[in-house]
Amino acid sequence: MREKKIQFTQALEERYLAYALSTITHRALPDVRDGLKPVHRRLLYAMSQLRLGSGTGFKKSARIVGDVIGKYHPHGDQSVYDALVRLAQEFSTRYLLINGQGNFGNIDGDNAAAMRYTEAKLTSISELMLQDIAEETVDFIKTYDGTESEPMVLPCAFPNLLANGSSGIAVGMATNIPPHNIGEISKALIKLLKNPNTTVSQLMTIIPGPDFPTGGEIIDSNSLIKEAYSKGKGSLRLRAKWHEESLGRGQYQIVITEIPYQVNKSRIIEKISELIDNKKINYLETIQDESAEDIRIVLLPKTRNIKANVIIEDICKVSDLETRFSINMNAINAKFEPKLFNLKEILNSFIGHRFEILKRRTNYRLAQTENRIEILKGFLIVYKNLEKIIKIIRTDNDPEKKLITTFKFTKRQVEAVLAMRLRQLKKLEEKDIKLEYQELVDYRKELNLILKSKIKQSSILNEEFNNILDKYNKSSYEGKRRTIINNDYKTVEYSIDEFDSKEPVSIICSHNGWIKSIKGHQDDYNNVKYKDGDKSKFIIQCKNNDKLLLFSSLGKFYTLNCSKITTGRGFGEPVSVVVDKSDNEEVVELFVFNENENYLIASTSGKGFIVNTSDLIASTRSGKKIMNLKQGDKSISCNSASGNFIGVISGDKKSLKFLTYKLSEIPQMQKGRGITLQKFKVGKTCYAFTYEKNKGITFNSSNRKPIPFNDLKPWLGKRAQAGKIQPKNLLNRLLDK
Repeated sequence: MREKKIQFTQALEERYLAYALSTITHRALPDVRDGLKPVHRRLLYAMSQLRLGSGTGFKKSARIVGDVIGKYHPHGDQSVYDALVRLAQEFSTRYLLINGQGNFGNIDGDNAAAMRYTEAKLTSISELMLQDIAEETVDFIKTYDGTESEPMVLPCAFPNLLANGSSGIAVGMATNIPPHNIGEISKALIKLLKNPNTTVSQLMTIIPGPDFPTGGEIIDSNSLIKEAYSKGKGSLRLRAKWHEESLGRGQYQIVITEIPYQVNKSRIIEKISELIDNKKINYLETIQDESAEDIRIVLLPKTRNIKANVIIEDICKVSDLETRFSINMNAINAKFEPKLFNLKEILNSFIGHRFEILKRRTNYRLAQTENRIEILKGFLIVYKNLEKIIKIIRTDNDPEKKLITTFKFTKRQVEAVLAMRLRQLKKLEEKDIKLEYQELVDYRKELNLILKSKIKQSSILNEEFNNILDKYNKSSYEGKRRTIINNDYKTVEYSIDEFDSKEPVSIICSHNGWIKSIKGHQDDYNNVKYKDGDKSKFIIQCKNNDKLLLFSSLGKFYTLNCSKITTGRGFGEPVSVVVDKSDNEEVVELFVFNENENYLIASTSGKGFIVNTSDLIASTRSGKKIMNLKQGDKSISCNSASGNFIGVISGDKKSLKFLTYKLSEIPQMQKGRGITLQKFKVGKTCYAFTYEKNKGITFNSSNRKPIPFNDLKPWLGKRAQAGKIQPKNLLNRLLDK
């Protein structure tokens, strides 16, 4: 064999293009005429060959899958079975094409039983799609091994592509066509059949939007849906359907009865439960799944003060109770080319397909009628010349040739005459043949009229569409619209503060960094339990909707939500669980966040500056670095800068020096190392605070008398001076030691 040299890139392009085209046309995209991908078409055809009609008994799914992969679809058995299962699931397929018996999965995401345990047969809709397939209405091709034949497309007297939709990912393109209401589709087909110039806008007065098997509510404007249907591409918002149930005495619960299409119910419940447990949605007490055959998810609010529509609005933002469905109406056209269709083009393609099926069926029936008329003509000649024909058959050596020359029989007629049974020669049989002959002549005229008259063809299709409309009217279970179209929906305006119950709580943080929340405010916290060797460091009385700011020894500020701090009678949990604090990081200060308040922060190196709380909120668990520290340096204090004088205590334990001066000498900064508050040769800065001149230095303990400003004059100086030995035990009194 002679070698042929080609460029690698050229070979790759050719092979990848062949693969892409194969994926697009033979796997991922549906045919616009019957709305089926090859695997679905082969499934339905194989089941029809097994005579699994809607009125027959069920057959094992394994037998069906075996036939499909053995004769028509050389792929994995599990992928074929998955396709079969989907066509039998009420929550996946709007109009079932397969009637399943056994466990075919559920909306919670549980898988179907193995194929050896389940059974299936066709539905009446599938029979409608296969109708007239034996009358040469569609072309057949050889299967992959050349031993069988399969249809290239089904006759499809049911508008399946729009009714059931389709989704798939090919190479370089994808499709996502939503399901629609069959009654609305039938009305649109009738309107388009009568008036081909009908616009997409006019069609949308009949088909306002998708109709999903799981119901729900579409909350997009008509203009957005119209744009998607006009272009064949777009998206729409689909939300769960809910209502409010009264529990008496002003209490209520929210009941969700329908969820968005292709959303797993159990995952919704798991997600919302997780949000409740993590205190990310503090307006819900719990979520309960009370579903049986119908969906019933119950949400219990913590308080009746919040409106139900506000809760739904917020919870839809953090869960799959609201989804966005992307519309991408790609399909294979009659020329087996991928194309992006709009709503009118899909409907026109189906009408064109039905016209083609009608013509081919009529031609087939006309040919069959012509053949039968030809034979009946021969029979009528026999009855007129019975004696002569019997004599020829009995005496002539070649009766076939003699009959043809004598009575001008055709080849088919003479074969039928020679095959006649004696019982057919009776007089009564002659009358039946004459009657049949006349009926067939009239029928031939009718068939010819259909082929010649476009009006007659349209009339037949109109009757066909009306029959579907009558069968699936609004009063029927399958014909009733399930998805509400709410074009006038307006987003509920609300503040996040509406969700805060604002209950009083006490936040307790120990010296060893354990933090917890207890309900209410107390006068005495001596009954609070701590771990052995640990004791209280901060007790903050606040509301559960407050935020706390935690200042650490590494110069970081962390933001804590009171509602997310663990509650109960235990020891609580380490602060490092609430925020990403390192083990060598100590809690310097913990206080309630209030907007636009100033705080004085200082480090052991004697540096410090004033910060505003608006600059301290951290958006992540890792905190916000505010004070820059050199190696060996640590943040030592953080106190409210509400006074007009500052006091600083520095030095070693034996000789602590105190310095006081005007607070105006300290700058306000967003972040940085700060300026020198007090100089010292040995030791460190131990504390920095502010006070009012007219009040002097006050203490937390009620039994300690304040120090008036006049008594502090010996220590009055300028920023960055050394100061003098502190007043007796001033630091201890400030720290309540």
